[in-house]
This record gives sequence, structure tokens and C-alpha cells, in this order.
Amino acid sequence: MFKISEFSRLSRIPIQTLRYYDQIGLFKPARIDRSTGYRYYAAEQLLEINRIVIFKELGFTLQQMVQLLQEDISAEQIRGMLRLKESEIQQLLENEMSKLSRIKKRMQLVEREGRMEMEQEAVIKQVDALQLISYASFGTAEEIPQLFQHFESLLEGSIRSVLTGPQTVLWKESSRQDDEFELEVGFAAKPGTYKLPVGLGQRFMPAETMATLLFRSDSSFSETACADLAAWIEHNGYLIREDRPGREIYVPLSDEPGMCLVEVQIPIIDAGAAE
Repeated sequence: MFKISEFSRLSRIPIQTLRYYDQIGLFKPARIDRSTGYRYYAAEQLLEINRIVIFKELGFTLQQMVQLLQEDISAEQIRGMLRLKESEIQQLLENEMSKLSRIKKRMQLVEREGRMEMEQEAVIKQVDALQLISYASFGTAEEIPQLFQHFESLLEGSIRSVLTGPQTVLWKESSRQDDEFELEVGFAAKPGTYKLPVGLGQRFMPAETMATLLFRSDSSFSETACADLAAWIEHNGYLIREDRPGREIYVPLSDEPGMCLVEVQIPIIDAGAAE
């Protein structure tokens, strides 16, 4: 048997915490000396206190832990809980790292103080008409990868065969909320009329005059491209067409897995013609 101070050292649980666990009935000592009131713990109780630490790390409340200990959860069930928690933490870390990367890129806009430093000049081009099979939703730019995943989950084999173009995103301001966009993600398709799975839509995109900017997905300018392009449009006397969505085209780089070229396309008209 170990005194509470000794058990605290072995388990790395503070004495005050062990006493509190005893008070609430979560973890009781193996024996209490009636004459002195001293608490004594057995070596095998280290396994039980370890389970309590695991349950705490998994986010269970003290009341829930009492119930879990009474149910005698197996080691395999605990491993399953830990694997699930590990997956959640990994996803959280990836989300936070992605957020940190976006913050760093946004800081470039602040540090540049209005200076334009584009990787290449904006180009005006006539974009051909296309037929698009897409999934429409509301959301933010950060949610675009998840929208493409959902699009893929809805696809059927017969529809995959008619897709021809690279990943395409359409976006315009949302009339529902200020902090989101109306988004459509999908691919160009062969001309025709198709019976689509529930959730997917088909639309015809007319030919457009676009102000475009091309950059690599890992470029330090990826977060500022739209700001650069907007400044170029204003400086060169054009207006953005409010009745047409902007587009982003993603072209994978075959020799660099995970990387792609991104082209931002914003529909424009000549400011003089608009008057």
C-alpha cells in the first residue's frame, strides 16, 4: 500500500485532486486508516487512475467518468475512443495551421500598404461559353475543398464520363449573410442534357470578357490575388459585372502532386461603355 503522497508521486496526480476524487466518489483509496484518517492506495489502482486521466483528456465530465468506470469499459473500447480523439485533434491542428497560413498571407495586404506586387500582370481574355455540372451551396472560401468533396460523393459513374474541364468555382455575394458567398463547385461537361443525381445541377455559362490572374496554389500571393485584380480593374477603367459570378479555375500540376495553377476570372465591362 502507498500513502497518498507516495501515490500522488507515482500517478502524477496532485494530492488535492486525489482527495477531491475521493469526496465525489470517482476514485476512492483502497483503505482508510480509521484511527488516523490516512488514505492508502494499492499498486493496481494506478491503472484505474490512468483511465480517469484518459477519460478527462477525452473531454468527459466527472459525472460521466463515474458512470464510465461503473460500466467497466474495455481496453479496446478505450483505444477506439482515443483513436477518435486523435483524429479530431489532428483535424483541429490542420484547421488551425490552415488558419495560421491564411492569417500570414492576409498580413501581406497590411504590410504592402496599398502597393501592388503581382506575380504577373492581369490579362483580359474572352472566356468561351461552357456547360457546368455543379453543386451549389453557401459558404466561405475556406469551405471550398469540403464542397468539392461533397460534389464527388454525389457523382455517379455515368456522369463522371461527361466531365471535361478542371475544377471550377463560381462565386458571388450572398443575399443571405454578409460573411459568406453563394458558391458553386463543379466541372465543365460535354454539351448535352443529363439526368443528374439529387443535389447536382446543370447550368450554361455564356461567353464572358474576363479580367484574369494566374498563380500557383502555393504562391504567397494566393490570398491577395483578388485584391490585386480588383485594383487593376479599377486602375484600368473597367467595372465588375454584378450580374455575373466570378470564377476560379484549378488546373493540377502533373509533376507536383497536390499543387495546381489557379486562375481567378472576374467578369468586366468597360466603364465608358457602361455610361
